[in-house]
Amino acid sequence: MTRIEGHAKISIHLNDDHSVADARFHVGEFRGFEKFCEGRPLWEMPGLTARICGICPVSHLIASARAGDAILAATVPPAAEQLRRLMNLAQIVQSHALSFFHLSGPDLLLGFDADPSRRNLLGLAVADREAALRGIRLRQFGQEIIELLGGKRIHPSWCVPGGVRSALSSEGRAHIKARLPEAKEAARYALDRMKGLIDTFSDETASFGNFPTLYLGLVAADGAWEHYGGRVRVLDADGAVLVDGFEAGAYREFIGEAVQPDSYLKSPYFRPLGHPGGMYRVGPLARLNLCERMGTPLADAELVEYRQRGGRIVSSSFWYHYARLIEIMAGVELIERLIDDPGLGAGRLRAEAGINAPGGVGVGEAPRGTLFHHYEVDEDGLVRSVNLIIATGQNNLAMNATVAQIARRYISGPAIPEGVLNRLEAGIRAFDPCLSCSTHALGQMPMVVRLVGPDGSILDEARRD
Repeated sequence: MTRIEGHAKISIHLNDDHSVADARFHVGEFRGFEKFCEGRPLWEMPGLTARICGICPVSHLIASARAGDAILAATVPPAAEQLRRLMNLAQIVQSHALSFFHLSGPDLLLGFDADPSRRNLLGLAVADREAALRGIRLRQFGQEIIELLGGKRIHPSWCVPGGVRSALSSEGRAHIKARLPEAKEAARYALDRMKGLIDTFSDETASFGNFPTLYLGLVAADGAWEHYGGRVRVLDADGAVLVDGFEAGAYREFIGEAVQPDSYLKSPYFRPLGHPGGMYRVGPLARLNLCERMGTPLADAELVEYRQRGGRIVSSSFWYHYARLIEIMAGVELIERLIDDPGLGAGRLRAEAGINAPGGVGVGEAPRGTLFHHYEVDEDGLVRSVNLIIATGQNNLAMNATVAQIARRYISGPAIPEGVLNRLEAGIRAFDPCLSCSTHALGQMPMVVRLVGPDGSILDEARRD
């Protein structure tokens, strides 16, 4: 599998008049999880694939376990499902907090044109200490829940095919409950800050991935926001439902995977419309477009205001930041609801079964979008093949279109103007891809931007290491 933890390159191709003809986002790092998982026992897969990412290991852990559930043909005990939901909500809260406060915060709170020497996490801590501290504490809240459930904050091997390994202790429940008021206040603080800023970013809203696409993600049976179960819904750019409820195992009827010669990152597309016409987006922006409501009081009120500001279907990728914060609020409220549920962790936590199907697909919502794990196994449970469709990959076509849109807006000559490099980074970072999460260092993302003339010669190059 291709991941983008580290390095990227953007090539900007110019016409004869030095206007931008096209731009491409390249990922040159190959990791190969799909291949080297072959031959491993099914029961190892959740703990193994959690190592795909250090920021969202829980997402892979749960999707992998759910693929195992399908292969065992096992019904997960209700308490185990509730515990899985609790961990996934904690994952969403901590990852979104990292994205907003630490990765994008230097741009959003200090300004895209701020001095690069202070436009980073340390600079944010100096200029806006309260924001930096709230971000740290909110992320800590999510990570502590993961640790209380899985034994450690990163790469817990806790979800297993059929359920989970252990329950939440009464001490753990009390600790989470005590932290909830602060977490809710931090979510409120972040939303208030973002709403106070959104109108000042009209240029970014117009040019950072603002174009029509499809949207794909999970919704609950009643149309509410969903992150674990539910059904897969696909909307078009106007909000019309194209597909409402395909089963995870039927994903290949609806999702194709294109391979580009200049990138190791696959480019999924909506198969009925072909490639590249079937470009779609996943993640917070898509999930808020797809759902009828969030399902919790505070987040529902925020969704109403979000749609009053942006419309029923929001098309600008810059609004991923705003959508992320509403999901944090919903996550905190749902954690509060689960913690008060007396059935949490009660009874059996794991269904015991052998290999009952030759393959299975697990689907769930990672912070960055819908995640699919598909395994085929032999009769002994050894994995024959693996296909992973990652959220960042599903946004790949849209990310390429975004860098082209930003380049056309800000480049009009044979040189890269001051500040354009950061704008291009910020356009990619709005999607919160694994690239910016996993290797972000003090607000910078390793990147090379090249301007390529009509004859193929490199006119200018900007590099951030």
